[in-house]
Amino acid sequence: MSRRLRFIGTDSKNGGCPAVHEDLDSGEIIVQGTPLTDPDDLARLQHFGPGDAAVSVPRELLVNHGPKEMERAHRIIDLEEFGRLFETFEHSAWHLETRRGYASDREDTAYAEFLTTGTAPCDLDSEWCANIRRQTSGGKYVGRVRVADNPPTEGQLFLLGYARCNAATGEDVRNLWREDAERAHLPAEDFWIFDSRLVAVLRFDEADVLHDVEIITEPAQVLWFCQVRDAAVHASVPYDRFAAQLDSKG
Repeated sequence: MSRRLRFIGTDSKNGGCPAVHEDLDSGEIIVQGTPLTDPDDLARLQHFGPGDAAVSVPRELLVNHGPKEMERAHRIIDLEEFGRLFETFEHSAWHLETRRGYASDREDTAYAEFLTTGTAPCDLDSEWCANIRRQTSGGKYVGRVRVADNPPTEGQLFLLGYARCNAATGEDVRNLWREDAERAHLPAEDFWIFDSRLVAVLRFDEADVLHDVEIITEPAQVLWFCQVRDAAVHASVPYDRFAAQLDSKG
């Protein structure tokens, strides 16, 4: 079975080698670089076995993208603790949404109304909207990028319609096509970044139900998620422009 690898980073200006990856299951770090092939150099390496390979990478690569902690600084929190993060963040909260649908949306009465009328209702007095309006009115940034299939799924169309409600609370809401997300090397997982120092990876089951959240604070990994955020924002467009593009296709 092939490894589940997550790209961590590279200092190459063209996005190529050398680079660092992480094995999501074992925690091992995979370093790719220029192979060391000179027999005299290899002979000087201590404990170099017949099945080993050596690569040469700049020191900066390991300084900037290598793990900074011996143990993986991950922990699992429940949904109640996750909800409190939206009340306590200091300056920014950003979300990547990549799934084709969410059980929580389908269970909402607004979803049934959307299926009937084609319009997603907006309740700005809901607990979520009231809190986000409170945060953004205080000068904090809240944003998200949603990935859409071509054509969009029913759930993605619902969220595109609901985006006007997100925007009304002060959120920066953007979209991009899945093929553009793949070209930008965005991961196929949902997460929030809080204050560019804490990442909350959302863990769903096969029925699209969010069951718990993995918290990541290891600096090199948080940096990688922040780079994903920048790439996603760069590759996406505001939700209303995306909706207009979709309407023109139809």
